[in-house]
Amino acid sequence: MDYKTLITVDALASRLDNPEFVIFDCRHDLMQPEAGAQAYAQSHIPAARFAHSDRDLAGPKTGHNGRHPLPDPNVFTEWLGNQGVDSSKQIVAYDHAGGASATRLWWMLRFWLGHERTAVLDGGWEAWNAASLPVTKELPTIRVSKFRANPHPASVDAAFVLSHLNDSNMLVLDARSGERYRGEVEPIDPVAGHIPGAKNRFYKLNLDAQGRFKAPAMLREEFNVLLAGKPVERVVHQCGSGVSACHNILAMEVAGLSGSRLYPGSWSEWCADPSRPIERG
Repeated sequence: MDYKTLITVDALASRLDNPEFVIFDCRHDLMQPEAGAQAYAQSHIPAARFAHSDRDLAGPKTGHNGRHPLPDPNVFTEWLGNQGVDSSKQIVAYDHAGGASATRLWWMLRFWLGHERTAVLDGGWEAWNAASLPVTKELPTIRVSKFRANPHPASVDAAFVLSHLNDSNMLVLDARSGERYRGEVEPIDPVAGHIPGAKNRFYKLNLDAQGRFKAPAMLREEFNVLLAGKPVERVVHQCGSGVSACHNILAMEVAGLSGSRLYPGSWSEWCADPSRPIERG
């Protein structure tokens, strides 16, 4: 069985010895960038590799391309090969924030590079521990492989968003918290506000009280209210830096609403150019 959206802790636990499965620990804290690596060193799911959101899942910052620009594809595919990933592998990503950073790796593999067999652990690290499943400090033995990408046109840039601001068929969905979207607070980026016309869908709304993704029918109903008849292909997702926006893309995939795209630069890139318009409220 291939997993392309979510995998349960029970399903993953039963496949820990399956050589086709490659697990990535994506725990990350924006305010403490090394906290994820430190947590991984203390304890992680057996055989999991560590993927650092700043170093492994992003490229160099220029001051104008956002806080988590996409890395050079060749550099990233080489990193994947060094982690033992090839076209035959089933990838599973997890974190400790409801999937906020794990979904970035999921999107990069599934859509940016076209590796279909990629899933997020539903409930993440918390669900794994709640089920009293095994953890370890041991580093995995990795057999270096070669990853070949099959890229998909799954993203848009700032120029595309700017040129379509008045397009009534385009829907920009902002995955940040409501107060950041409205511009009431901005703890990370230098300018507060949002892209004109964007609607707010805080990524945590995709989760139930246990931190797992809501049922597909419920997610479909909630996103259809936002879509208001617009084609899924005209939805552009963004957040602060193109990370938690991937959570909304995964939620739409779970809901059977496939085809939306990511604006990787997101608000941190958008607000770096003072000529681009912003809204507050």
